[in-house]
Amino acid sequence: MPAIDASRLHTTARAYDAIAPQYVALVGDGLARLPLDRAIVEAFAGLVRQAGPGPVGDLGCGPGYLAAHLRDLGLDVFGVDLSEALIAHARERYPDLPFSVGSMAALDVADGTLGGIVSWYSLIHAAPADVPVYLAEFHRVLAPGGQLLLGFFESGGEPLSPFAHKVTTAYRWPIDRLAGLAGAAGFEEVGRMLRQPLENERFQHGRLLLRKR
Repeated sequence: MPAIDASRLHTTARAYDAIAPQYVALVGDGLARLPLDRAIVEAFAGLVRQAGPGPVGDLGCGPGYLAAHLRDLGLDVFGVDLSEALIAHARERYPDLPFSVGSMAALDVADGTLGGIVSWYSLIHAAPADVPVYLAEFHRVLAPGGQLLLGFFESGGEPLSPFAHKVTTAYRWPIDRLAGLAGAAGFEEVGRMLRQPLENERFQHGRLLLRKR
């Protein structure tokens, strides 16, 4: 697999560092007002618990609200993000959880040790050609049968396309295309969800729940 362009990672990290306080205020309490999103996160947590013990990585964890929610669902969670400012916020707000600055394409995790991974809107800034690299890393660190939950902006029937995200360039993915890449990386689909945009949102949202073969 080719390496991820370090300059792209730097650009994304600095973009989130620059607006960290505003971003934290924007995401607020995370899933509190999103019952469908909570439902699939809770389904993911239930599948991880059912499969057996194993830590869960919240990759691209941002300010840490999702990691905290997973902890409350009984999972052993850690978070990783490129943004030093967002990791600093996560550590301050959730001092009981381990958070570290790093790339989810190069995790300091042994092969086959994680029970689950959540990538919640953290692949959206990846160049499409780089997404298989991330999926291969997720596959490497997950135990056999480990669960993977992807949250992303869905293309709504349009081709894969970039858009002007409020922080930095992001992509809207056709759910079938992303599911196909996950299948090629060694995952099988467990379930999927499409959620229509709320009043203050622009795009349809996709969720893929996957399992390492």
